[in-house]
Amino acid sequence: MNTNDGQVGVTPFQASGALRGFLISGRWPDSTKEWAQLLVLAVRVASLPGLLPTSTVFGTREELPDDPEPGTVGLVIAEGPVMGERALRPGRFATRTPSALIMLHPPRETRPSLPECVGAASGCVLLPGLPHLGLDHRAAWVETDSDGTVTSLVSRVGVDLISDPDTAVLAMLLAA
Repeated sequence: MNTNDGQVGVTPFQASGALRGFLISGRWPDSTKEWAQLLVLAVRVASLPGLLPTSTVFGTREELPDDPEPGTVGLVIAEGPVMGERALRPGRFATRTPSALIMLHPPRETRPSLPECVGAASGCVLLPGLPHLGLDHRAAWVETDSDGTVTSLVSRVGVDLISDPDTAVLAMLLAA
């Protein structure tokens, strides 16, 4: 992603054959549009067969890995699955609110918006705001088919968190 202020570098990484996160270099995205662009890349990665076993929440972290490459600014780390035995619990981020939460859905857990888009993956990014201070919640939703074509992209400012299942789950994880 390239802007006048420099580039946002995004590098996916995996462990044991599963997507574990994204290394962010250069700078963090600084607008809803740039976060939507990062989400497009993340959903394209999630559409690769077998890389994302189930719907998973990813959170931003400013901590750097051991021996980071020059220009590394942080990570977007897989925090855990949405459902199942190891599912994240409500309030998981109550003490440390990430600047963004991303939920990625693999193809087997995505209902494509177009019938010809077999193998589509999808995702949502929530940028939590502080509405009582006039800073609205922002979000974007993306769907890509198996060849990486974006079949749906929506972004909004002033999001009602309970109006969408993905933002409702992410908001529940943020609630104390």
